[in-house]
Amino acid sequence: MNAGSFIRCTLMGLLLTAAASAAAADDKPRVISIGGAVTEVVAALGAVDRLVAIDSTSRYPASLRGLPDIGYMRHLAAEPILALEPTLILAVADSGPASALAQLKASGVPLVIVPDDPTVEGTLQKVDVVAAALGLQDEGVKLRARIEAELAASTAAVEKISERPSVLFLLSIGTGTPLVAGRETAANGIIQLAGGRNAIDGFTGYKPLSPEAAVEAAPEVLLLTTQGLEMIGGEAGLLALPQVAVTPAAEQRRVVALEGQLLLGFGPRTGAAILELARYLHPDADLPAPAFSAGCR
Repeated sequence: MNAGSFIRCTLMGLLLTAAASAAAADDKPRVISIGGAVTEVVAALGAVDRLVAIDSTSRYPASLRGLPDIGYMRHLAAEPILALEPTLILAVADSGPASALAQLKASGVPLVIVPDDPTVEGTLQKVDVVAAALGLQDEGVKLRARIEAELAASTAAVEKISERPSVLFLLSIGTGTPLVAGRETAANGIIQLAGGRNAIDGFTGYKPLSPEAAVEAAPEVLLLTTQGLEMIGGEAGLLALPQVAVTPAAEQRRVVALEGQLLLGFGPRTGAAILELARYLHPDADLPAPAFSAGCR
């Protein structure tokens, strides 16, 4: 082979390699994750490189915050999502509105709705569904086993404590009256798992807190997210609210605030969330320090 032929062959080889690389890049999954816990599962499965966008509730791990933000999970718009050319959309249950989800389904892009049951089993179900959608079943089995062990250890430690303090979870909505969590909420679920009892048992979901209801509930502990406490003006602003000031918790200044996604997400960090909250609810108990799931730091 003469020099000219050698050069031509070399160039052809380079061009074919570049074309193959471009094709491989085109085939790379482009995943949009909607829902903080769903995104945490994607990260814990080692699939961060597949993400092309997240929603505004996906705040952990912090390394993902540079990705495009498609907005709040319940106020989605289909057009900007589809403009990112996703090959898969993972959306936590209760994402919406329904019209946007219908547009996404009609587009032909695979849309997987991830269940959001605020229980131990619900946490594990998220892992199963997300891992299957990503084709990472083997990684999902390992992650599930690790999280299941953490949850079992956390709940076993809490079950040894007989005291169950009354806890009132408040959701700040800015300058308006705070909402309180009743049954069938993530707040209710985590309170029970952490060895407390929900001070509100008369309704499901969230409702505004009245002074009369606060007196009747008589919570021993006030629980908020750190974001919610900041919105309400910190501890001083919280305790100054007339609905709150009449409670035993306010008199004793027993206020607990934890990062929202950790507290309410029911994702890979739920075992740690249980222990973290339990240590506040039971300060004299001998509880292990929280541990976070590997792969999602």
